[in-house]
Amino acid sequence: MTGRALEAAPGSAIAPIAEIARTMGLPADLLEPYGAHVAKVPLEVLDQLADRPTARYVVVTAITPTPLGEGKTTTTIGLGQGLRHIGQRSVIAIRQASMGPTFGIKGGAGGGGRSQVVPFESLNLHLTGDGHAVTAAHNLLSAMLDNHLHHGNALDIDPRAITWPRVLDVNDRALRHIVVGLGTSADGVPRQSGFEITAASEVMAILGLTTSLADLRQRLGRIVVATTRTGRPVTAEDLHAAGAMTVLMREAIKPNLLQTIEHTPALVHAGPFGNIATGTSSVLADLIGIRCGDVLVTEAGFGADMGAERFFNIKCRGSQLVPDAAVVVATVRALKAHSGHHRVVAGRGLPPALLAENPEEVALGASNLRKQLENIRLHGVRPVVAINAFPSDFPSEHRAIVEVAESLQVPAVVTTHFRDGGAGAALLAETVDEVSRRPEGFRLLYPDQLPLREKVATVATRVYGADGVDWSPAAARRVDAFQREGLGALPVCIAKTHLSLSADPARVGAPRGWRLPVREVRASVGAGFVYVLCGEISTMPGLGSHPAAERIDIDADGEVVGLT
Repeated sequence: MTGRALEAAPGSAIAPIAEIARTMGLPADLLEPYGAHVAKVPLEVLDQLADRPTARYVVVTAITPTPLGEGKTTTTIGLGQGLRHIGQRSVIAIRQASMGPTFGIKGGAGGGGRSQVVPFESLNLHLTGDGHAVTAAHNLLSAMLDNHLHHGNALDIDPRAITWPRVLDVNDRALRHIVVGLGTSADGVPRQSGFEITAASEVMAILGLTTSLADLRQRLGRIVVATTRTGRPVTAEDLHAAGAMTVLMREAIKPNLLQTIEHTPALVHAGPFGNIATGTSSVLADLIGIRCGDVLVTEAGFGADMGAERFFNIKCRGSQLVPDAAVVVATVRALKAHSGHHRVVAGRGLPPALLAENPEEVALGASNLRKQLENIRLHGVRPVVAINAFPSDFPSEHRAIVEVAESLQVPAVVTTHFRDGGAGAALLAETVDEVSRRPEGFRLLYPDQLPLREKVATVATRVYGADGVDWSPAAARRVDAFQREGLGALPVCIAKTHLSLSADPARVGAPRGWRLPVREVRASVGAGFVYVLCGEISTMPGLGSHPAAERIDIDADGEVVGLT
């Protein structure tokens, strides 16, 4: 939807950002405006907000999604608007969009219909430049690493043990594997390398988890980029790069303030990759937002097995914020897909049979919903099921979802926020408001002192439903080395497919009788977690045969068209 279309929609005129800040209790003179409708929120506000009470904290997650997604961001925004509709001062915190998906298959990432964040073009195209700052800081470290090799390699870095790539916020499969340093001796030391998308950068993960500028500086210094020939880790601090990287990130650390089309405040900050990092918005946005209203609504990427698990065990562990409730988004089409009777492919239309009325198929696929609700309860958090209604749904199919949820003593609500905005999410908001006032008692899945191998096994068996973990010889050696090197207290982030509870995207529902295969282990020491790779995880997406970029243009009036 273009800015012009939004202005034509009833009640959707964008308010001055200073007015949005005032509804949060933030004086306009604290803001750093980027035009009339976007502003940076400086971290100095944290001191001024310290004496305010904290809002209730609600995370939105989902069942295991189809490749088309199930509207989790739209539901987050709709719920925030719905809470305002029933008289609660809500604030939303969401991730910043990556331009890779914007120009690829997925499109924009600011919601949709009557539940979206505006200005839509700004949100999806650069915003205030945070992504570019991450790209620049990351690539500065890459350049200084190769420069160190060129000028004699005083640290005795093993060129075959360099793990730090370069990044770009564009889907470009041709850059996944490259050779740098070709040409004359003045052009550097030849070696194999590659590019990842900016969202996959550890610098982006650090931005999402840092708590202050000083903390950011320390985390950047801890980034491990390689090892020496004797096996010693080489850090950004060793290369004297962390200070300059922090300077490049000095503005990016400030959360961005925007609004929904119903003027609900929206903090948009950080966009870490959902597979190899947390897939959440920033801790700093939450620390600000939780002092600025009655309810803070945020989002965790992918299904509850991945996004919510990391939100609880990585983000909440670091922020010390405790969630009061979780919303699990479910759709009829996704639950039908989890019956195993249909195949959904990104970029293609839904199979006609999936659109036929079939509540029995919904009930069959609901094994996935049951497991994801169990995953929320493992952490002592009370769930609510949000049935994100699509025009192709039938009332009998909605009833099937409600019956499954109620059999587990979980409330389930049909919500039409895409079509109706906050009014369509009012019943969901009332339910979440009631549930969040009676939290059960949040608990982490595992203690810090549990060894890394046991942390991975705990997530695999209790959250994914695996029978156990199979370590490749290389992964076993690496995880044991990390344990010896003092990294054992870090939480774990398991990189697997988001399309299944298992490590096999073809296994739908709630698979049983399988083991989690770990092929590689890496450490994001600066971000503060160890991540294990299960299967092939691409960190540089490619473009489809007809990417969204083909449809994006400028019209005669200078308006963006084709951005969805």
